Amino acid sequence: MQANAECFNPHCRRCPRLRYHFKRLRSRYPDYHNAPVPGFGDPAARLLIVGLAPGLHGANRSGRVFTGDASGDLLFETLHRFGFCNQPVSRSVADGMRLDDCRITNAVKCVPPQNRPNRTELTRCGDYLRAELAVLRPAAIVALGRLAHYSVLRALDLPLAGHPFAHGAEHMLDGGAMLIDSYHCSRYNIQTRRLTAEMFAGIFSRARELL
Repeated sequence: MQANAECFNPHCRRCPRLRYHFKRLRSRYPDYHNAPVPGFGDPAARLLIVGLAPGLHGANRSGRVFTGDASGDLLFETLHRFGFCNQPVSRSVADGMRLDDCRITNAVKCVPPQNRPNRTELTRCGDYLRAELAVLRPAAIVALGRLAHYSVLRALDLPLAGHPFAHGAEHMLDGGAMLIDSYHCSRYNIQTRRLTAEMFAGIFSRARELL
C-alpha cells in the first residue's frame, strides 16, 4: 500500500473539536503521541480491519492502532491465533509486531472526546478511509462495530439500509470484497461479555476461510 496524503495526513486540521481536544491532551499527557494515527500493517494485505478511532490510552498514547490497551490485547491475540501477525501482544511501536496479509486502520484517525466521534468527524475522515480502500482493494474487510461498518459503506458509496449491521453478518460488496461485521473489541464489550473471545475468534476464522 502506497502511503500518500490522500490516505493519511499526520497534520490534518479538518475537525476543530478534535484539534481542541488534542490541545488539552498535550497538556495533560505530554508524553503521548497526541496526533492522528495512521493505518498499520501489510501494504499488500487482503484483509483490512476497520476500527472506530484511536483509544485515549492505547493508540493515542503509542502512536499505532490498537497498541497498548484492552482492545488491542484481544485483537492481536486473535490475529496471532489465525496467523495474521507474528506475536500475540503489542505494547509499543518498537515491540517488533508485524502483520501478515492484514492491515488495521480506523474510521477516524484522531482520538475523540469520550471515545466517540461525531457525524461530522466521521464524514470528514471518511475521505481518508475511501482512499485507503481504493489503494488496498482488500478481499475481506472486518468492521469492528456499527459505526465502523457504516463508515466502510459510506466510503464505498453503498446504501446503509441494504447492509444492516449484526455481529457475524456478511455483506458482499461491489468489486467482490466481503464485509464481515463484529462487535467492537472494546473493554466494555469484553467485560459485559457482549463479545467473548470465542465470538471474536469466529470472525477471524471466517476471514481466514474466505482468504
